[in-house]
Amino acid sequence: MPRSQPLPKIWLMTDARFGDDLLPAIQRLPARSGVIFRHYHLATQQRRKLFRQVLRICRRRGHILLLAGDARMALRWHADGFHHRSRGNSALMHSAPVHDAREIAEVTAFCPDLIFLSPVFATKSHPGARPLGPLAFARLARLAGRSHVIALGGMTRPKADMMSRRIIHGWAAIDTFRRKQA
Repeated sequence: MPRSQPLPKIWLMTDARFGDDLLPAIQRLPARSGVIFRHYHLATQQRRKLFRQVLRICRRRGHILLLAGDARMALRWHADGFHHRSRGNSALMHSAPVHDAREIAEVTAFCPDLIFLSPVFATKSHPGARPLGPLAFARLARLAGRSHVIALGGMTRPKADMMSRRIIHGWAAIDTFRRKQA
């Protein structure tokens, strides 16, 4: 992705819970959204095959596609960037997942484009995990420096709309984008 393009404000995190609804869910996203492709549970060959299908949809819809993994893998798979807590190729977009002040300090040294800070609210992805809540989230988000902060964890559009645009660049979700939520 050329660095001159604006960073998406809405992000879908892929997850095994999507099942057969993954590709339609990506198609339903507003144009020029972002997708973080995870699907760690798949064997490499299956994961790469699904990634190619996601990539085709993302290209058609103008979405940004980041691969959860290192920069070298993202380059080989033709992703727009990578989602990982490590230094990478500056030609690729870089996002990093963080959950606390220590992790924020570690990743800001790498100057990622985006920091996905979670969990803001209770989430099915991490049942029993203690959510940050809006106040702790805001305090931590201010530590992100020049990186854009994406709110993750129990997020919905109404919850994102209630958060200050001075603190967050956008939001990400899994279940919000699923049609069938069990």
